[in-house]
Amino acid sequence: MDIPAKYIKRIEIHGLWNRYDIAWDLRPDVNILAGINGVGKSTILNRSVGYLEQTMGEVKDRMKDGVRVYFDNPQATYIPYDVIRSCDRPLLLGDTAARMADPHVQSELDWHIYLLQRRYLDYQVNVGNRMIELLNGTEEQRAAASSLSLPKTKFQDMIDELFAYTGKTIDRKSNDIAFYQGGERLLPYKLSSGEKQMLIILLTVLVRGGTHSVLFMDEPESSLHIDWQQKLIAMIRGLNPDMQLILTTHSPAMIMEGWLDVVTEVDDISKPMASEGGHDNGQDVKA
Repeated sequence: MDIPAKYIKRIEIHGLWNRYDIAWDLRPDVNILAGINGVGKSTILNRSVGYLEQTMGEVKDRMKDGVRVYFDNPQATYIPYDVIRSCDRPLLLGDTAARMADPHVQSELDWHIYLLQRRYLDYQVNVGNRMIELLNGTEEQRAAASSLSLPKTKFQDMIDELFAYTGKTIDRKSNDIAFYQGGERLLPYKLSSGEKQMLIILLTVLVRGGTHSVLFMDEPESSLHIDWQQKLIAMIRGLNPDMQLILTTHSPAMIMEGWLDVVTEVDDISKPMASEGGHDNGQDVKA
């Protein structure tokens, strides 16, 4: 039987680049990995995600490819998670699936938005079904039904506040994500890179439906105005306080709003390899 975890408690990587052993004890709320270019922040994050991909449905009681992830519950077999990377590269010619899906999809951020649109529709259906269930229940359940729509409203309020400087407002009557600007209806693919990035982050948080999950983010500050960088973590926590954040950053602004205590330097969790024979096949460190 699949047993969900609430959060990741510890990440271990043996033989990072055949030189280092990593042991990172995590908080259940926010975890920020910092360090100069080339020390392995992105590699640590990518190797951790790769472990979760390979061991879905297994009790996390052993290393795999030099990586081990510990959950808060030793019997847990999985935890829902999402990964957000901050790149807005054009789609390659081989990305035919994305190009066939929607002619407006031109970049990796566009493709991410397209996939989230589908999850957003599923989220609304699930909320609607849950509301119907509660409305057919006891008086106490009927009273609680209206609260199910609050996260979506909070998400819409956040987006409107962020995008107010350009006069954009989210279309609250549509089941899809769309905007109005000066009377013109805009698809999300018309947003700037920074707006797309923030939309993707907050929409990813929303569609998890307030459940325990993990959000991995690799340098989410890219393309974001410094004011948005400062607000980002608090907005995520306000939308879903049960979501564990594991992120890398170079930006001092990301930690300025009370997050200094959750910052971990790569040097503080790494040490020379304890023994020979370690290995590392993830050479994707970000320079």
